[in-house]
Amino acid sequence: MSKSRAATDPNTPMRHPDHRRPVTRRDFLAQGFLTGAAIVASPSLFGLLGKNGGAARAQALDCGITAGAGRIPFVCFDLAGGASVAGSNVLVGGAGGPMDFLSDDGYLKLGLPADMVPSLAGQINTELGLPFHSDSAFLRGILDKTSATTRANVNGSVICTRSDNDTQNNPHNPMYGINKAGANGSLVTLIGTESSESGGRSVAPMSMIDPTVRPVKVDRPSDATGLIDTGKLVNLLDQNEAAAVMRAVEQISQTKVDKMNEEALIQELIRCGFVESTYLVENFGNPDVVDPLLDTEIVGQAASIFTAAELNESKFRKTSAVMKLVVNGFAGAGTIEFGGYDYHDSTRATGEIRDFQAGQAMGAVLEYAARRSQQLMLYVFSDGSVACDGVLDNSAEGRGKGIWKSDNSGTAAVFMLIYDPAGPPQLATPAQQQIGHFRSSGTVETGATRVSNNVSLLAEAIVLNYLALHDEVGTLDMVLPGHGLGGAAERDALVAFQPIR
Repeated sequence: MSKSRAATDPNTPMRHPDHRRPVTRRDFLAQGFLTGAAIVASPSLFGLLGKNGGAARAQALDCGITAGAGRIPFVCFDLAGGASVAGSNVLVGGAGGPMDFLSDDGYLKLGLPADMVPSLAGQINTELGLPFHSDSAFLRGILDKTSATTRANVNGSVICTRSDNDTQNNPHNPMYGINKAGANGSLVTLIGTESSESGGRSVAPMSMIDPTVRPVKVDRPSDATGLIDTGKLVNLLDQNEAAAVMRAVEQISQTKVDKMNEEALIQELIRCGFVESTYLVENFGNPDVVDPLLDTEIVGQAASIFTAAELNESKFRKTSAVMKLVVNGFAGAGTIEFGGYDYHDSTRATGEIRDFQAGQAMGAVLEYAARRSQQLMLYVFSDGSVACDGVLDNSAEGRGKGIWKSDNSGTAAVFMLIYDPAGPPQLATPAQQQIGHFRSSGTVETGATRVSNNVSLLAEAIVLNYLALHDEVGTLDMVLPGHGLGGAAERDALVAFQPIR
């Protein structure tokens, strides 16, 4: 095996002779050619009836602007290009679950040589509840950023499901549905690291999209602080004095609203607009409160999650900003998009390095939730996947594993990790550690579940699982009218966990 790529930067873009030239922005993202520039979005303080400010968009009758709207923080990772999830990272198996082992040839297709198949001793790690391969790059990255205590309070589930290769057209992103299920923030509803309709590379299902809560682009710490604009009042007065002025304005305005000949709902919307303005000044008059660079749990001390050097890297800057906003309830849900996961470049080394970095980011989000004593739902997906033809990369970086030679939609999977400071979340049934299954040959059994070959239904199933964590499965018909997940028995088979809230 040639080691000619070992000296190159593993983060360089992928140039594939068998692919058409990248044309769209999302094509460039998939191959790692660009990461995007920041766009600072600053909601108007007096956007009284707007959808992007907080209270009025959520619960007009009670101005529900508490942090996180009382829901579990939700973060999803969009690994653009077709990352390897199944087998080499998260274990997958036959109809009996991850421990219902595939054939050796099946595992080789998933990148595992004969001396690393899960049936051998020492090849499985269950520290996160969900079985990972013990040499998984995702796992090594997660271990690098999490404490043993954090990992002990995590459990997960893998969903075996194919999706189209290396394309933004898979409707993977469930964030609009997560918002419909109640996720909201005290500052902004949804955020994403791309200025796209979904906040990432993969699109959102059309049936879920609500243009009024389109994700605000946040891909660096300055974008987080740029969300706040409370005008000149805080500059003229200190924060407490400014809040007192706003409360007085709120009271005066309420007196005027009481005399207006308007419907009660309109009056309540107007009132909530002033309440929200007061709340913004009172809680966000100083943008430092949302700055990840000033949070010593994130950076700045020896025990911080990231080092200052790590935050020079785009992947970790965007991770720090999104996790700061979502875990603290300033945003209801967030997408973190990483480009360059179309990594079949005739090596295994590039994929290992990029997967390790993705794992570090996943671990950082889990660890930050633990340090903030917050529950968390973390969801990881990619557009399609890759396959090995049996050739191994015996370089140090390749770790003796199978070389990724081509795209392969049939080897794809997604997974969830749930964190609860009260203890590891419990599966609905032991069988729900894996939803759907793989054939012995190493490809998804597309007829196993409704979601095994339908990405739109997969996104609906993630919303269903979010509702289930809140013990609200019965509200699915209201949250996603016309969903395609079938009757109660079929839906139950797609629910991984017992409620944690």
